[in-house]
Amino acid sequence: MVQNVASEMAALEAEDFYLLSGVEQGMRFSEWVAREKLPDFADLTEEEVDYRLDRCERRGLIERKTIQYEGFRLTFEGYDALALHTFAERETIDGVGAPLGVGKESDVYEVSSYTPLALKYHREGYTDFREVNRGREYTADHEHVSWMYTARKAAEREYEALETVYPDVSVPRPVDQNRHAIVMERVDGVELGRAKLEDGQVLGVLDLVLAEMGAAYDAGFVHADMSEYNVFVHSDGVTVFDWPQAVSTDHANAEELLARDVENVVGYFRRKYPHHVDGVDTAGLASAVAGDFESVRPFLDREGG
Repeated sequence: MVQNVASEMAALEAEDFYLLSGVEQGMRFSEWVAREKLPDFADLTEEEVDYRLDRCERRGLIERKTIQYEGFRLTFEGYDALALHTFAERETIDGVGAPLGVGKESDVYEVSSYTPLALKYHREGYTDFREVNRGREYTADHEHVSWMYTARKAAEREYEALETVYPDVSVPRPVDQNRHAIVMERVDGVELGRAKLEDGQVLGVLDLVLAEMGAAYDAGFVHADMSEYNVFVHSDGVTVFDWPQAVSTDHANAEELLARDVENVVGYFRRKYPHHVDGVDTAGLASAVAGDFESVRPFLDREGG
């Protein structure tokens, strides 16, 4: 598990960030950055590099490995620190609070600003880089990529999708993005997979989710990873989140991915609420979502309840 570096930020000095940025720059060319290259990358003297390396290593922001040479690389904590430093310089956030969610591919924290916001760090590649990389559109054309590149591209892809579909689609309002991190509106609600819908709510909530998918398609994007785990249900409706795998509607597989999203969402409702959602013409429903969707009801073989 990646540790929250927010508590270390006050102790870090400008030169520490020069060093971290230098290691980051060097990692564009090699997984491990040779010690002798760091003065140039970081624009620090050799003595200052040695001092900063010790400070940052003690805080878990970099790691050292002696192979054919003494090499250094950022940890995810070091990458987090660089993103946080940038957000602070931009005055995007004032501080980091409690975790809102920790998952396999992202960590989300509450942050203080002019309004309550959420900070999301992408963690793609942290646990199994090759497996994550294999299934990601944004790394498909790159044979040699690092976890750092994979996580950054995921954040860029998600932020682009959020900026494009907001506010026409109910998604968290995007605020800022740097490296592998996104600052966005904090949304309070219950994850669809944990929500206990009343009989009279089931089809209505399903309609709301499908309508948001249709609005996203109209705005030019397919989510491409829809499930009960990335929809919040709240008093104002639903909010769809987690968009790093989104593809544009002119993508060669956009219709196939939309059909899969529809099948995933309907499949969840079919499993959890079989008396209300049983047989569904998902192919016809997907076409409607891409066109002029109004309700799931015409596509049901039968309605329960």
